[in-house]
Amino acid sequence: MISRLIGSVVRGVLVALLIVVPTLMLPGSAQDTSQVVALVAMVAAGLTFMEYFATYPSIVEFRDAKPFNRLRFVTLAVTILVLSVIGRDASSPSVLTGGFRALGTIIGHAADFPYSPVRLVLLALPSGLPPATVNAVRMAAGLAYVLSALSLVIFFCLMRLRDWPHRSGVFNVWVNLPLFDPTAGGDVLYRLKRDANINAALGFVLPFLIPAVIEVSSDVFDPISFTDPQTLVWTITAWAFLPASMMMRGMALWRVAEMIEEKRRRAYRSTEQVRTA
Repeated sequence: MISRLIGSVVRGVLVALLIVVPTLMLPGSAQDTSQVVALVAMVAAGLTFMEYFATYPSIVEFRDAKPFNRLRFVTLAVTILVLSVIGRDASSPSVLTGGFRALGTIIGHAADFPYSPVRLVLLALPSGLPPATVNAVRMAAGLAYVLSALSLVIFFCLMRLRDWPHRSGVFNVWVNLPLFDPTAGGDVLYRLKRDANINAALGFVLPFLIPAVIEVSSDVFDPISFTDPQTLVWTITAWAFLPASMMMRGMALWRVAEMIEEKRRRAYRSTEQVRTA
C-alpha cells in the first residue's frame, strides 16, 4: 500500500514536471499561458496518481508490464527536454545549448532528404518564414523523429531479446488492456492482431500524413505559429511521439496475441495427449 502510494505520487509529480518544462525553460511565456500550463499539469498529475494508485487501471494500458510506459515517458521527456534546451539557446546561449543545437543541426540536415517526414514538415510550413525559424523546425523535427525511432528499436530489443513482458512477472491481459473489451464479439486473437496492424499502419503513415493535413487546413484555419518556441516544441513533439507510440502499442498488442496463441497451442497439445493416452 505504502509503496503503491509513493510510486503514484512520484509518477504524478514527474508528469507535472514534464508539462511545465517548456514554460520554465523557454522565454516569452505570458502569465495567462503559465496559468493554463500549471492547471493542465495539476490535472494530469492528479489523473496519473489516481490511475496508478487504483487497484485496476481504467485508461493506462500495460500498467503492470514494465518498462512499456516507462520507455514511452522517457522518450517523451527526453524529446521535450532536448527541444527546450535548443530553443533556450536563442535567448540564453551556453555551451550546453550550443552543443545540442549543433547536434540538432547535423541530425536535421541528415534527415532532410526527399520524401522524408522531415522534408514534408518543412514543405508544410507557411511561406515567408525567416530562415532561422525554418532551421529551428528542421532541427526539432530531425531530433524528435530520430528519438522516436530509437525508442521503437529499444522496445523491439526488449521484446525479442529480453522476452517482454514475461520478465515483468505474471502478465494479466485484462488488467494491462483495460480498453480492450473481450466480450465485444469475435475471436480475441483475431481482434488483437487486427488492432496491432491498425496501430502499426497508422503509426507509420501519420508522420507523412500530419504535415499534409496541416498544409491543407492552413487555407481554412490560421496556420500554426512556429515562431513561438513553446508551440514549436509541443507541435513537433506530438508529430513525432504519437505515431511512435501507436507503433509501439501495435508491437505490444502483437506480442500479446503471440502469447495467447502459444498458450492455446499448449492447451490443445495437452488435450490431444490426454485423448490419446
